[in-house]
Amino acid sequence: MVFQLRVIKLLCLCVLLGLSGCSSLITGGAQDPEVKLLKVDVVKAKLLRQDFKLRFRVDNPNDSSVLVRGLRYKILLNDLLLTEGEHSDWFIVEAHGHKNFSVPVRTNLWEHLKDISKMLGKSSQTIHYRLEGKLKTGFLFGHSVRIQRNGEIIPGDLIPE
Repeated sequence: MVFQLRVIKLLCLCVLLGLSGCSSLITGGAQDPEVKLLKVDVVKAKLLRQDFKLRFRVDNPNDSSVLVRGLRYKILLNDLLLTEGEHSDWFIVEAHGHKNFSVPVRTNLWEHLKDISKMLGKSSQTIHYRLEGKLKTGFLFGHSVRIQRNGEIIPGDLIPE
């Protein structure tokens, strides 16, 4: 009985020391990977459903590999939420390397037709778009890297002459 208690205490101590060592390796000076939106591809556009692919690049500035577990995202026009979702492909970005990945996104602009037509009706007024997200990294000790991309669309520039 005493022997079993000693073994259990020893195992607990080893686990705690091992976990504290892992956490110091993960947070000890590691930089967040850089995430860039490269391109938005229209896959299919119908009246009730639009399918896009958001193409991203992840750059790893660290001396060790980074495990990416997925992406949570929101896309807004002005303050109108067009879509939000989560993509959970896992991949590894090697040390000082980069990896491209794409996220399928589905919207239904029909739901927002009234609001969008108001925005487009004012051809000289800019429409602000925003992509917000969190890239989930790490395995045992997960970490999120914030992503934000902002821009403007001028409706008058979209109308052909």
